Amino acid sequence: MHATREEAPSSVSSEEIARFSALADKWWDPTGPMRPLHAMNGLRIEWASRHLPLRGRKSRKPHVLDIGCGAGLASEALAKAGYNVLGLDASANGIAAAQAHLEANPLPAGSGTLHYRQGSAEELVAEHAKFDAVMALEIIEHVTDPEAFMVMLAQLVDANGTIIVSTMNRTLRSLAVGKIGAEYLLRLLPVGTHEWRKFIQPSELGRYARAAGLRMVAISGMAPGIGSWKETQDLGINYIAAFKKD
Repeated sequence: MHATREEAPSSVSSEEIARFSALADKWWDPTGPMRPLHAMNGLRIEWASRHLPLRGRKSRKPHVLDIGCGAGLASEALAKAGYNVLGLDASANGIAAAQAHLEANPLPAGSGTLHYRQGSAEELVAEHAKFDAVMALEIIEHVTDPEAFMVMLAQLVDANGTIIVSTMNRTLRSLAVGKIGAEYLLRLLPVGTHEWRKFIQPSELGRYARAAGLRMVAISGMAPGIGSWKETQDLGINYIAAFKKD
């Protein structure tokens, strides 16, 4: 009798998937429960574009994986910016909402390609998929094992590839503003969207990255402004970082 090999745990949390699946049909409403993502999306894409592979090369457009894409806010913006994008999410509802929005709102001329897939990072790693860049925006604080997740991100980029991660810092300010204020007082997010203990400090993210063979090349804070979010040196609540695979 052969011993069975124990499967590695999945990065996907069934509780998190159920929570965000319930919001899929409201994802594209800029005044709905995802309005903070709508407000910060322009800054996320503009910041990331400064660190992603150049779009102007003549051979081909860079291939970008948007992991944990939800209903496609960042995926569509990246495609419109000229990247060939695969949006990946474990939520069937999220992918259905993303596809429906894309079909109802075709990309303008000059955009990159955009495809969606329901699935997990583990599946792409098993298929030996490789991308020029991987985006993990507001997702790492929702996975089961952020350190193992960073290893998978590193496995999914080519040599010299770029990884962009945005998340929330675990500070008393983020507890007061990002959790209690946003969910309970201002009702900017549904209650239960975040678990403060799963927020990740920049030093922790840097340590996970180094263990995965990645080098941090840039980091900035993100803060709400009038009408949209702005880049800041303050990493106390929201921040975004770029990593290179050497």
